[in-house]
Amino acid sequence: MAAFAESEKIEHPSEIPAVDRRYQRVDVTLFGRYMLANKQEFPCQVLNMSPGAVAMVTPHSGQTGERVVAYIDHIGRLEGEIVRLFDGGFSMSINATERKRDKMAAQLTWLANRHELNLAEDRRNERLIPKQRVSEVRLEDGRAYKVRIIDLSLSGAAFEMDVRPAIGTILWLGNLRGRVVRHFDDGVAVEFAAVQSKDSLQQFLAN
Repeated sequence: MAAFAESEKIEHPSEIPAVDRRYQRVDVTLFGRYMLANKQEFPCQVLNMSPGAVAMVTPHSGQTGERVVAYIDHIGRLEGEIVRLFDGGFSMSINATERKRDKMAAQLTWLANRHELNLAEDRRNERLIPKQRVSEVRLEDGRAYKVRIIDLSLSGAAFEMDVRPAIGTILWLGNLRGRVVRHFDDGVAVEFAAVQSKDSLQQFLAN
């Protein structure tokens, strides 16, 4: 399993904040949004991350030294500065307290290991059969599709859908934001951006 250590594989260590060198970066696929100093907001995908820095694929890279605020699924709000540009994205430092870094290290370890532990579909959570099966899915570009929900859990949903958005596609099932993690014969499985409470799911299903 992945774990955090005192060493880190960095191609250009002089360009990475010193705090990041205490942690090992892990490869994770997470989605979110980020805002540059000019208040422009864009979607992003995390390639690898540690409690000290994060590398992201982005449509607009900004400038080295520019302040960035990012909201990453499962992690939350991050603040920092761009420390390195690369083709298709950038690496940014993470400004955080030691307490927040320790919490982030635990989150990243869990995220890096969840597929190995078969947690991606979160079968530990009860599967709920909705009373109202028909709902709507919206994509980031505004397209909307009627779907038939097969089941839901605290962490995701499976539904029948006429189209097959690519793995990793961000979408909304009702008010719940998620991303496509699997295709099957009649539809797709989605992982929610945040684990829901049972009450929130029941409220969603009642609408």
